[in-house]
Amino acid sequence: MQQIKPLTLRRNFSWTFAGNIVYAACQWGMLVMLAKLGSPEMVGQFTLALAVTAPVLMLTNLQLRQIQATDAKSEYIFGDYFGLRLISTGVALLAIGGIVVAAGYRWETSLVILIIGLAKGFESISDVFYGLIQQHERMDRIAVSMIIKGPLSLLFMGIGLHLTGSVLGGAIGLAIAWGFVLVSYDIRSGALLLNAPVWGEGEAKTQGEFPIQNPRSQAGARELAKIQNRLQPRWDLKTLGKLVWLALPLGFVMMLISLNTNIPRYFIERYLGERELGIFAAIAYLMVAGNMVVGALGQSASPRLAKYYAAGNSVAFLRLLLKLTGIAALPSVGGVFVALVAGKQLLTLLYRPEYAQYLDVFVLLTVAAGINYTFAFLGYGRTAARYFLIQAPLSFLVTTASAITCFWLIPSQGLRGAAIALIIAAIVEAVSNFGVILHALHQLDRRFKEDQNHDPR
Repeated sequence: MQQIKPLTLRRNFSWTFAGNIVYAACQWGMLVMLAKLGSPEMVGQFTLALAVTAPVLMLTNLQLRQIQATDAKSEYIFGDYFGLRLISTGVALLAIGGIVVAAGYRWETSLVILIIGLAKGFESISDVFYGLIQQHERMDRIAVSMIIKGPLSLLFMGIGLHLTGSVLGGAIGLAIAWGFVLVSYDIRSGALLLNAPVWGEGEAKTQGEFPIQNPRSQAGARELAKIQNRLQPRWDLKTLGKLVWLALPLGFVMMLISLNTNIPRYFIERYLGERELGIFAAIAYLMVAGNMVVGALGQSASPRLAKYYAAGNSVAFLRLLLKLTGIAALPSVGGVFVALVAGKQLLTLLYRPEYAQYLDVFVLLTVAAGINYTFAFLGYGRTAARYFLIQAPLSFLVTTASAITCFWLIPSQGLRGAAIALIIAAIVEAVSNFGVILHALHQLDRRFKEDQNHDPR
């Protein structure tokens, strides 16, 4: 019988890196398409829709994927995560609708925000299947999903733009692409993993690739029903309540992180307009390539970091964390160097000459991104150590710093002020995460000493 083995950390990273690079390139291609075929105002409208929907969905997603991936003791089953994600996504879509009504945007802008919200709702459902796959350390299946979704999103969005000549048509194409990938691939990947025996934990047989010996017998029928139920959402209110209580701090953290990214966009749109917002968003997206490297490493290493910490192996935990941080410093330095040497030519080539006028903003954004890259793994280590409650106040601190600096600098310095605000927020976040990691390691050391003192030998 075929079994699904976890991949090595190296192979998981390679697959995740490949998937993230393809997906990020296609997402960036959407902005290039809008910039080349449309105008900075169109880029700004699309960016505003993302900025409005992202914090809401980050809150309601509750970062369940990371909780799934680091659930080394199997405290919850997939149905619990799936059921909670369906409920929270419905709440998110209602909240986005309420924001649109309250904000009083133009009708076209409102429709774009609602359609982007629907598309991101599909993405949220895919994310809970990604969490299951990541828990089994099979990042190749996530990578394939992203490799399919990226080009398909670019194609469908391009078709929508061509047919309608507006951002609204592109947003509809994007929603269709993301919904199609969810139904045709992500759910099937989850079913395959749930129907398969966990590697090294027995020879129980299932249907499909792993058939039940006699599904017509009473025992076989029970086993078949059990297998089918693995993919169904579970609606146990007590369990869902405990999971919400565990995950809610992370939901607030992710909302605050998203706000930290988008707060400059809100201030830019308010004080400078959609055109300047489009220019800022297009330049800032060039930093995503480094985020993909960091994200690939972090997602691949999270289950292993969690296992090291749960086992009390502080040496292995710290060694892996330092190794990852050192690797992340390379694209940080490289990005700033490229921006200084060839930033103007790069912006002209990728977008239009008017974008190259903002070279100073480009350089400052690479500095902010470099700080985030270098210290991002402290955040992954914090989550792997299951330090959830502390993340909300720390993220609130970062978001507050970002909002204050944006309010202070953007009206007087424009886009340059927005980039400086991101640098300040990145420094505050790095220092905060460093403090949490030090505390987590201290707790491991204290636990080890207590175990030594209670050892009867």
